[in-house]
Amino acid sequence: MEHLRDPILLTHLFATSAMTGLIWFVQIVHYPLMSFAARADNDSTHYPAFQAQHMRRTTFVVLPLMLTELACAIAIPLLDLAPKALAIPALTLLVLIWIATFTLQVPAHQTLEKAFNPKAHRSLVRTNWTRTALWTSRSVLAALMLTAS
Repeated sequence: MEHLRDPILLTHLFATSAMTGLIWFVQIVHYPLMSFAARADNDSTHYPAFQAQHMRRTTFVVLPLMLTELACAIAIPLLDLAPKALAIPALTLLVLIWIATFTLQVPAHQTLEKAFNPKAHRSLVRTNWTRTALWTSRSVLAALMLTAS
């Protein structure tokens, strides 16, 4: 299995780091700007289309990365490619990210797809800090797994 170690760990680090960078961009720039897009849409007819395009385009970028990250995160402990003390917590964090995504972020986006809703927007921004922290922690663990002997 040693021949699989580096490619899987490198792919894992790449996917996790890419998602970490994206989530920070979304948290600091993109999600806060959604309220400005809503204000610019004076008659509120275009915001639902904006939200639908946001969801479609974001999914196109993040879904391949998230699936790659998930496959690697599962393979690493199964194939014993890194210390379990790093691999299991990293996988646990990823499970928490997926739970947060589908229980917090997706419903908020679905509400915003109907019309801009300030409460849903605040919830989206506030709860996304959880995913931001989790992905940041995963990046550290992914780097440590690659460097662990």
